[in-house]
Amino acid sequence: MSSRFSAIPKGFNPPLRSTYYFIRQELLKKVDKYSLELSGNLLDFGCGSKPYKSLFSKVETYTGVDFENIGHPHLNEQIDFFYDGKKLPFENEKYDSIFTSEVFEHIFNLEKIIPELNRVLKPNGKILITCPFVWNEHEVPHDYARYTQFALRNLLEKNGFEILVIDKSGDFYMTLHQLKMVYLSDQLLTAIPVIGKIKFITTNIRPIILFIRNGWFRIFHSIMPKRYDLYLNNIILAKKKS
Repeated sequence: MSSRFSAIPKGFNPPLRSTYYFIRQELLKKVDKYSLELSGNLLDFGCGSKPYKSLFSKVETYTGVDFENIGHPHLNEQIDFFYDGKKLPFENEKYDSIFTSEVFEHIFNLEKIIPELNRVLKPNGKILITCPFVWNEHEVPHDYARYTQFALRNLLEKNGFEILVIDKSGDFYMTLHQLKMVYLSDQLLTAIPVIGKIKFITTNIRPIILFIRNGWFRIFHSIMPKRYDLYLNNIILAKKKS
C-alpha cells in the first residue's frame, strides 16, 4: 500500500494474510479518496482510536467524541469527549466538517442523532459517513441495523443535509469472498475443537492459508464481472444545507 497509509494502524490497514483484508483495505481507500473534502475544525463522531486521523491533511483541529458502551471498551483510545447518546456536548455550528466511520449501525436512535450532527455543523459544512451494508454482528449487544444507500439518503435529506456522493466499497463477488474468509478463519480454523486447540495451526498455518486464498482472489477478482447490489460498506459525502 501507499506510504500515505504508513501511519494507519495495522488493524485498519491489514496485510494480505489478514481475515479482514478486503473489507478494511477497500474502506481505507474510500476514506482516503474523500478525506480531502473535509477541512477546518473536524469532529470525529464515534472516534474510537481515531485510526484514520492521518489522512485528513486539510483539517486544522481534530476532535473525537464517543459513547460509553459495554460492547466496545474504550481502553487506550483517543477520545476527547463522551456524549450521553442523545445530545452532543457542543454549541451550534461549531464544526466545519464531521467524519463518522462504522458508527451508525451501533446507534439505536439514529433518527435523533442525525439532527444533532446537523446542529453542530456549520452551514455548507461537509459530513463523511461510512457504515456497513453486509457484515456479521459485532460489538454486541450494541449492533442495531444495516442500512441501504436509500435509507441513508432519506435519513440525511429529511434532516437538513444535501447528498453530494453515494459510493460503495466492495462488490458482490468480493463480499461473498470476505464472508467466506471470516467463516474460514473464525469458525473452521479456530472453533473446531481439534483444530482450534493446536496453537501451531492457528498461529502459523492459518496466516498462510489466508494469504494464499486472499492472493488468489485478488488476481481472479480483477477479471470477473462486477455487480454492486451486494457490497460491504456505504460511503456517503453530504453537506449541511445553508
